Parts: sequence; C-alpha cells; structure tokens
Amino acid sequence: MKSFFANVWTKRVVAIISLLYAFMVCRLCYFSIFYDIHIHARVQQCLTITSVSIVALLIMLYTRKQIMTRIASFLILPAMLPVVLLYFGEWGMIIPIILTGVAILLLSGAGEGAKTALGTVTLLLYIFGALGYFLFASFFVTATKQDVIEEGVSPSGRYRYRVVNTEDSSKEDEGPSGSTAVYVEPNYADKKYSFATFTLKNMERVVHLNRPICEDINIEWKTQSRQEITQELNAISDTIAIHLSEDDLEYLGYSYDEKLRLEDVAVSMRFKIDRTASDVDPIYLNDLSDEQLALFGIGRDSDSRYYILSPTNAVYDAAKVKGNKRLYFSDLNSKALKAFNNSNTDDFGNQLFNVKKDNTVYLNTLSDEQLGKLGVPETGDVMYFNGKVCFRYYVAELEDYFDVDSRHISIDLLN
Repeated sequence: MKSFFANVWTKRVVAIISLLYAFMVCRLCYFSIFYDIHIHARVQQCLTITSVSIVALLIMLYTRKQIMTRIASFLILPAMLPVVLLYFGEWGMIIPIILTGVAILLLSGAGEGAKTALGTVTLLLYIFGALGYFLFASFFVTATKQDVIEEGVSPSGRYRYRVVNTEDSSKEDEGPSGSTAVYVEPNYADKKYSFATFTLKNMERVVHLNRPICEDINIEWKTQSRQEITQELNAISDTIAIHLSEDDLEYLGYSYDEKLRLEDVAVSMRFKIDRTASDVDPIYLNDLSDEQLALFGIGRDSDSRYYILSPTNAVYDAAKVKGNKRLYFSDLNSKALKAFNNSNTDDFGNQLFNVKKDNTVYLNTLSDEQLGKLGVPETGDVMYFNGKVCFRYYVAELEDYFDVDSRHISIDLLN
C-alpha cells in the first residue's frame, strides 16, 4: 500500500482533484462577477465548504510536487479576489477557501523564488483591488434609502417583480420627494444549489417610475393572448417598430440590401436627389435610381445588390480585400462600412451621409404566425400598475429585454 501511494502516477492522477478544486474556485469567481448570492442555509454551507476545502488541502499537500497542483496553488488566491470584494461579508464561504489557498501556496512544491514572487503579486492585487473597489463604492455609488414595499412572481412564474420606494438623499422639508419604481426581472435564469441561489446582476428593468412616492399602489397581473396584445398595440399606433436580429429578418424574407438606407444626409446631397431641406427621414437605397445612387458612390447590380463604385484604399484595408475587387455592402465588416462613410465628406471635412442597415420592422406588418416564430408565446403575463399597463411579456420577448445568455463586463456589476 505504501508503494502504491508513493507511486508518481498515483500522485499525478490524484492531482487532478487539485485542478477540480481550483476550477470550482474559478467558477465561484465567475459567479461573483455576474451573479448576486442569496444564502439560505449558512451553517450547512459553511460546514460543506470547510469539509471540501480540508479534503482538497490534504490532497494538494500529498501531490504538492505535481505540476497540476502547482498550477492550482497559483490560481486559487487571485481567483478569490472578486469573491472577497463582491461577496464581502460571506465569511463562512470565503475564509475556508482563502486559508486553503494560502496554505497550499506556502507548502506547494514550487520554488521559493516563485512562491515569493507570486505571493507578493497576490498581496498587491488584494491591497490595490480592495482600495480601488471601496473608493469606487464610496464616491460613485449613490447612497439612497430604499424600501421594498411589495414583491412577487407573475402568474406564469416566468417573471418576478418588486415595488421600491426610494427617498431622495437631498430631501428637503417642503414638497413631496422620492420615487416609486416597479422592477421586473426574469425568474428563469437563477442558478439554484442546495445551500444558495445565484441571481443574474443587472437584469432588473424599470417598467414604471412614479414621482413623488406613490402612497396607494395596486399591482395586478393578467394573462393575455398574443392576438389581444397585437390588437391593443396596433390601436395605439400603426408605426410601432420592433428591432430584430439578422436571423429574424432573414426568416421574414428581408434581404440585407433591401434594408440598407441613408441617414444623416447633408442638405446639399438631399437637393441633388430632389429632396428638400426638411426631408430628414432616412432614405432607403431601394427608393433611389441608379443615377441618384451614383451621387453617393453606390452602384446596383442586376440582382439588386449594392456595392461601392470606387472604394478607397482605406476601405479595402478595413475589408481586408485586395484592390480592384468589387465590394458589396453585404460583405463589408463594420470597420469597412465606417471607412466608406468617413470617406464621403465635403470640403470642410463634414460627413455627407451614413449608410446603415435598418433592423426594424413595423408591428402591423407581422402576422400572428410570424410573431410566434419570432419567439412570442401564444399567451403570457401583463402587469398593471394602478390600472395602467406597465409591462407586457409580448414586448419583452420581441425587444429581448432580458438577454440572460450574454455576459458583458461593466462598472454596473460592481454596484
């Protein structure tokens, strides 16, 4: 048995657990950046994390000279910095992992020079990271008094809401102040574990804001069909535009070229295409003749595809295409399109126009079947605030209010 545990291959295999523990810490780091934590069994959570950390530490000490364990020892403490800052106060979770990270860093099989260097860098990261974070929290995060006066879940369980009264920090004696806001967020994007639940940050959307604070509040949810909401919206306006993705536009039968249009057209250019100075609406390329398009340096082939008549070297470089090749707008990347727009200026350097792709369609042009294909369920939740509609599931789905799959680093994550 002694020879079995002394075998180098046994240690290499067991060292995989060290990487798994480091992976768990890195995943917790990821959660701390993008999720808020709600612990509902603190004692059990603390005991579980402590037990796992002790076992992991014993395994890492046993395999401390293996490369996988050395890598794990270098990762744990830096990965815990966001956790310490953003989950500050959750000591039952933080302390066992930090102690494990410190112990394995000091006792790992890495050279003393490497451990000293990494320890110094990690210590500086914690000092300057904590200083920067708490300075940000002190100077840039507004201190306001908020009271949650009501919260709940929609009938379908897909959304949750809360009603918050906020008192102004600079409240004066005379006159009403403060505000009442209704927040809605998805109820299907949580990460639920036995001891804690993680909820996505910055998913809340203000669907109603009332100033000053509203004393009488009545929140009511109703279930409405897709057809009913479509009729209501079209009755309000027949020019309601919705923003769609490239795939959705393609499904509806729109080609890239027929959605191209000219925006911010200079007055001098408008006159050349028989427009007046007051005609400020975007101009679709499909509405222009070949002669008018040529004034903008744009050509149209027999398949109604648009291309640049005389691309500059800057456009070719941005498109990463060699010269003397026809450049179609549908093949341009964002940099090449920007280079083309910037190349069309007057004698004073002012831009004459912008070619952009319109990603909107009017709601009244869509059938109920098409709306279903675009992801709008047949029925869903509608919220009323004191008798007035403030949230429709229909609009939330079409406008992609809650993009739960994308992750973007922003300052708002630090709040």
